[in-house]
Formats: sequence, structure tokens, C-alpha cells
Amino acid sequence: MQTTLTAPATSADTTTDFLPLMGTDYIEFYVGNAKQAAHYYRTAFGFQALAYAGPETGMKDRASYVIRQNKLTLVFTTALRPDNAIADHVYKHGDGVKILALKVNDATDAWKQTTQRGGKSYMEPTVLKDESGTVTLSGIYTYGETVHLFVERNDYHGSFMPGYREWKTPYYNPSPTGLLYVDHCVGNVGWNQMNPWVKFYEDVMGFRNILSFDDNDISTEYSALMSKVMSNGNGYVKFPINEPAEGKKKSQVEEYLDFYNGEGVQHIAVATNNIVETVTDLQSRGVEFLKVPGSYYETVLDRVGKIDEDLEPLKELGILIDKDEEGYLLQIFSKPVEDRPTLFFEIIQRKGAKSFGKGNFKALFEALEREQELRGNL
Repeated sequence: MQTTLTAPATSADTTTDFLPLMGTDYIEFYVGNAKQAAHYYRTAFGFQALAYAGPETGMKDRASYVIRQNKLTLVFTTALRPDNAIADHVYKHGDGVKILALKVNDATDAWKQTTQRGGKSYMEPTVLKDESGTVTLSGIYTYGETVHLFVERNDYHGSFMPGYREWKTPYYNPSPTGLLYVDHCVGNVGWNQMNPWVKFYEDVMGFRNILSFDDNDISTEYSALMSKVMSNGNGYVKFPINEPAEGKKKSQVEEYLDFYNGEGVQHIAVATNNIVETVTDLQSRGVEFLKVPGSYYETVLDRVGKIDEDLEPLKELGILIDKDEEGYLLQIFSKPVEDRPTLFFEIIQRKGAKSFGKGNFKALFEALEREQELRGNL
């Protein structure tokens, strides 16, 4: 199978889009300790305190902390008692992504459109109100126990949404690190489950498969995987979907599925306008990144051509380079941010490129395999 790249829908195509999305509203993690998780992401990644919900705001079974940097909003939620779904989720999966919330103009219609097309309902349209306005939520399930929540907030002017209060920490406000917005979120699914979930996104959400990789594209001597990139009509929301492929040893997807105990979000790719400054700052705060051999940089410019950046800082930081017909991109991947080898982050700067770094796959996956070998999971 050949790698294929298809352009996202044009503006004319979006007139027929039955599920118009304006991007990612927020990403919610279920975690063992939300206060500590929020503190880590503020310290290490430069997020600012935004909102809080818990017993003081009327939520008796959970506590949630909301943090934001530019257009990137994260929510960390923990159970206050052991006998609820949040606690069960953390026990089974460890800390991980539960909700990928998407911005819509009409959450009621989004729910109707997707459930009529076969989506399994997570939340019927629900209106939340307070003195700052109204927010309407609805949602459906996707792979594993992950949820797509549709968020309609055009008439809301508070810090986050009803049920939350503004969260201020005057004594500690770490500076931002240049993280801008969600570029894409990658899901890992089980053996032979990629194509069924591709069909789900096509049929239920109106997405298109804009890019496909098979095990010839994403493989090393030891392991392989397959991936398809799904995009909504206007290209604002992209969800690559990975599944394992046969190899001599266990792939990174298999390791994820084993330790997460099922399908889920593998990594979150976050955009920046200056990857050298962002990664330098993140490393100084303790974020650990994968490293590729120095030999990678001996031939990379022969492959990608001229770039605006000096190569030496990219080599020192371990930033990878790739190109497509539209331009080039710079990317780097963190080590897992949990004790389980599950969720990690990608930092990406696009200089015109619309693709996902195919030219870096071999070097990247060999770096991942070195980490797996250290853990005894290769």
C-alpha cells in the first residue's frame, strides 16, 4: 500500500459539512491527584491557572482544575471517593485522556447528527447556566472509553463554564512556553481496529481520511504499526488512528495497549511558532524528550532541503525535520508523562507542511524502541 495524502476540504466543501467544528475546546484527563497534575503542567509546560470545580462549587464526587495557555485548555479531574466512574477509570488506565472536547455552534444538533448516524450517546444535550451565561454540552463515545464532548459556548462569558469558579494563584504564575493550540491528537486502537474506527469517523462525524501509512512506512527491524489520519471538513480537527502491525518484537502501540489496558489517546501534538525556544524552555523545566542519533543530522538537509533555522540548535535539542509538497515541519516527542508508558506529547512547528513527519518515522521509532528496551517491554 502506498502512502497517500489528500488535501482537506476546501471552504466550498464545508457548506455540506453536517458537523462543523471550530477546533478543540479542551482536553480532560482523569487522574489520581488533580491538584498535583495541574501543578506539574503549570510548572513544566507553562500553563496558567484558570478555573476550579469541587465540593466548594457543588460537585461532591470530584475535583477539577482547569489550566490554559493561549488556545490550549487542559482539565484535570480526580475522584473524591473510590466508588465512582472516575476512580474506576484511573484504576484501570492510570492517568489518561477521557474527553476530547470539540467546539461547535450547536451542541444539540451535533448530538442529533452523530447519534442518528450510529454514534453511541455519552451525554444528551444538557444546558448549564450561571450568572455568566449558558453552555450547552452533548457527547458521544469513540475508541475505548474516550469521549467526544460537543461544547457550545457562544453565550458564555465566564472563566470556563457553569459549575466552575475562577482559580487564581497570586503567588505562583509560571511564564508561558509558547504552546499555542492542539495540532492533532493520536489514538491507539487494537489489532484490526483501525479501519472500523476510520469508518466511524467517516460515517458518524463526517471526517475524511487525508493520509495513510502502512507497515512499510512505519517500521524498524523489530516493530511496525499502521496509521490513518482523519480530518474534519475544514481541517481544524485531526485524529490520526494507529493500530499494531506484525513485527519481530512488541511495537510501541502494543506496549501502550498493554499498560493502558485498552484503547485510548496516545499523544497530543501541540503547535508552537518557535520550536527551538519552546523546547529549550520545556527542557529547562524538566520535560524529557526522545533523542535520535547524531548521525540523523548528517543527511537530513539532503532530504529536506534548505530551512530557515540553524541546524546545530536543532541537533542539540533533538528536533526532527521533514518536508512535503507544501513546505517543511519541525517536531519533537516527549517521553511518557505518566509512570505507565502511555501518554506523551509532541511539539510541532509547521513551516507550510501539512503532513506528519513520515521521513522521521524510522529514527523516531528506533528511539522509542530504545526506551521500550530499557523498560523491558520490547
